[in-house]
Amino acid sequence: MRAAYASDPATSRGRLTPEEESALRSAFQRDRDRIIHASAFRRLKHKTQVFVEHEGDYYRTRLTHSLEVAQVARTIARALGLDFDLAEAVALAHDLGHTPFGHAGEDALDALMAPYGGFDHNAQAIRIVTRLERHYAGFDGLNLTWETLEGIAKHNGPVAGPALPPLPYALADYDARHDLELATHAGLEAQVAALSDDIAYNHHDLHDGLRADLFTLDEIAELPLVADCVAEVDRLWPGLDAHRRRHEALRRFFGRLVEDVVAETRARLAQLAPARAADIRHAGRMMVRFSDPVWRDIRTIRHFLFHRMYRAPRVMEMRAAVMDVVRDLFPLYMADPALLPERWQADVAAAGGETGLARIVADYIAGMTDRFALQQHERLVGGARPALAVPR
Repeated sequence: MRAAYASDPATSRGRLTPEEESALRSAFQRDRDRIIHASAFRRLKHKTQVFVEHEGDYYRTRLTHSLEVAQVARTIARALGLDFDLAEAVALAHDLGHTPFGHAGEDALDALMAPYGGFDHNAQAIRIVTRLERHYAGFDGLNLTWETLEGIAKHNGPVAGPALPPLPYALADYDARHDLELATHAGLEAQVAALSDDIAYNHHDLHDGLRADLFTLDEIAELPLVADCVAEVDRLWPGLDAHRRRHEALRRFFGRLVEDVVAETRARLAQLAPARAADIRHAGRMMVRFSDPVWRDIRTIRHFLFHRMYRAPRVMEMRAAVMDVVRDLFPLYMADPALLPERWQADVAAAGGETGLARIVADYIAGMTDRFALQQHERLVGGARPALAVPR
C-alpha cells in the first residue's frame, strides 16, 4: 500500500521534454528501464568498486555494486510503503558518473580539472543522463522525470546553500534549465537509495576484503555488529566450513543493517507525521537513517575497512598506478583533441575555449572502463599495464 508521503508517478512533475507516457509502465518504471539500457550503465561492468576490474572475477564492480544497492533499495522502499520503482531507478543510476578506477580515478581527474571547475561523480551522473547519452531522436540524455533527477542529484542531502560549496558545473548547468530544488532534501525514495548504498558497500567490502586475504573472519568477528552474527552462526552450525561460515555471518550482518534502517525510519516518520512527499523535502533533516547505536558501530567498521582495505599497501600500490594512467591521458587529449573518436569531434569544434575542451576530455575519460583506459594508455603512452595488486 502506497504511503501518503511516497512519490506518486501519476503526479510526477514530469520530464524536461514532454513525452507521451507508456500505457504499460509508470513514469518511474520507464526511468528505471532507460537507465538499465543506457550505455553508461553497461560500462559499469568494467569499472572499479575497490579492486581494479582485471584483478579478479569475483570482486564487486560498479555494476554488481549498483545491482546490490537496487535490491536493498527495493526491499526498504517496499517495507516503508514507498514507490520502489523510483528507489530502484535512483539506486541504479547513483554511480553512473564514476570514472575508471573508482575513487582513485575520480581524485586524479578532479585534480586535473581543478582549473576548469573540478570533477564530481554525482554531478557527472546528471550530465550523463541529461546530455551525454545520445540515443533518442527528440532529446539528449534519457529525459528522466524530475523526481529521478532530483534523487540522483541530492540523494545524500541538499547540495546548494550558503554553507555549502559552489555547485559543480555539471549540476549547475542542468539546474539552470530545470530547477531541481537543490537546497532541499530529496524524497524518501532517493534517501532510501543513499542508505542502501551504505548498506551494500559495508557488507560487500567486508566480503571482498576477506576474499582478497586482507583480513580474516576471526579479525572482523571482533567488530561490533559482525561479532554477534559470527557467534550466532557458530552456535547454530559448530564446525561449519570457512566459506559457508563467512557467508552466513555476513548475510546476517546485511540483514540487521536493513532491519535497523526500516525501524529507525518508521520511528522518524511517526514523529514527523508527513502528509505528502513535499513534507519530506522540507523536513530539514534526513528521514532515512540508521539508529544512533548502529551508526556508531558502522563508523567503527568503516575505520577498520579504511585502514585494512582501502589503504592496504597492495591497494595503495594499484591506486598510485591507475592514478598515473588518468594523469597521463588527460594532457594528451588536451594537447591533441583529434585523438578523441570521430563522434566527439563535433563537441570539440563547439567547445569554445580551453575550459569547454577540458570538460569534453573529462567526459571522455570519465566514461572509460578500467580496461579501455589501460588499453588507451598502453597505446598512447606505452609501457605495460599495472601489475595485479591482489591474488585472483
